[in-house]
Amino acid sequence: MFPWNFFPFNKDMKNFSKQMKPEEIDKYIQNLMGQMFPQNMQGMTAAPDFMKGFNAASNHSHTNTPVLNSSVFETHDHIFVRVPIKNEEWLKEMKLFHTSNQMIIEHIPEKDDQHFITLPAIVKRKGSSAQFKDGCLEIKIPKNVDMQYSEIDVTEIL
Repeated sequence: MFPWNFFPFNKDMKNFSKQMKPEEIDKYIQNLMGQMFPQNMQGMTAAPDFMKGFNAASNHSHTNTPVLNSSVFETHDHIFVRVPIKNEEWLKEMKLFHTSNQMIIEHIPEKDDQHFITLPAIVKRKGSSAQFKDGCLEIKIPKNVDMQYSEIDVTEIL
């Protein structure tokens, strides 16, 4: 049998936690974090400062570039991404890539720009095509039907 009564989690600890105020707890944790992390990492401990760099939109870019006004929709067999092209010269400079769940568009409108578009379903690696017509680039990517799934056992902990 394990000697549980040697741990500091006893009746006194319960009373101590009830007597502490939320401001004291916050001050204690900030002090503890300040001692654990080096001075050059101090700004990373504050959640609001850390979360400033994240964008909740599905269309985002990693640099401070204008957002592409793209639209994404799916059919039974394909994912379609439509991107309005303001200047036909962009077609010569742009690069298109995709992963299993993201479309990546580089070099428009500027050479250093990179845009990521989250796809609504998993897509195949091969078979994509792109067409430009009436100022709109339409990218067609075949969907991947992934029928593999795994069962997860649920165990009861006593």
